[in-house]
Amino acid sequence: MIRVARDSGRVEIRVVNLREFTDDPHRSIDDYPYGGGPGMILKVEPVARALESLPPPLRDRREVVLLTPQGARLDQTMVRRLVDVGDVVLAFGRYKGLDERIRSLATREISIGDYILSGGEPAAVVLVDALARLVPGVLGDLDSALSDSFETGILDSGYYTRPEVYRGMRVPRTLLTGDHARILRHRREEALLRTLRRRPDLLSGASLTREEIVWLQAKGWTPPPGAKSPGGESEDKTAGRPRRVKVQARRDKDE
Repeated sequence: MIRVARDSGRVEIRVVNLREFTDDPHRSIDDYPYGGGPGMILKVEPVARALESLPPPLRDRREVVLLTPQGARLDQTMVRRLVDVGDVVLAFGRYKGLDERIRSLATREISIGDYILSGGEPAAVVLVDALARLVPGVLGDLDSALSDSFETGILDSGYYTRPEVYRGMRVPRTLLTGDHARILRHRREEALLRTLRRRPDLLSGASLTREEIVWLQAKGWTPPPGAKSPGGESEDKTAGRPRRVKVQARRDKDE
């Protein structure tokens, strides 16, 4: 997907070699930590010089993202925000870590999970792929991406293709009816049930209709303590569509 994005001209990716911004004969970009200890630390000077060498940001706005296990956990909402910016710089270290002063050069810090890699390159590839696929024109079917897990705040439903029966496992009959309204309802309910069973934590921030909240409670879901209960009509009378509410816990005024 990254290659398609680059070849189409819709995404430009530039790799900056930090060694080009050093001033010692060995072109060193890391050094031993002050105070002693194992490992090498990425130096602040090459990173600062590299950032200063970049052309002006697109749309007069740029995000400098520091990839670090101490950053905010990457999620789809964050990916969408970065796509909207359009100009994203990724900075990361290797091995032990980076000079603490590098943090002052970043606009945000991001982690892709609670585990340690040898360097930030795999994390950069993860984030670049997540960003590139949401750029209009990169995917052949953007609607497909918009129905993926996390795009709607919950996990996606399951999908099936031929054969209709495989080793006794059948495609759900609803998917064979051709009734699009029933199919949409089936997929939504399966997505909710899958989220309840596998990632119930996501439901606390999902947008749900009153009927969906009641349906989930019948399946064993308990809304978070102090959650706001949606009031009023469950149908949007102007659009004829279910009104979704954000499930969130109340906060006391003195918090």
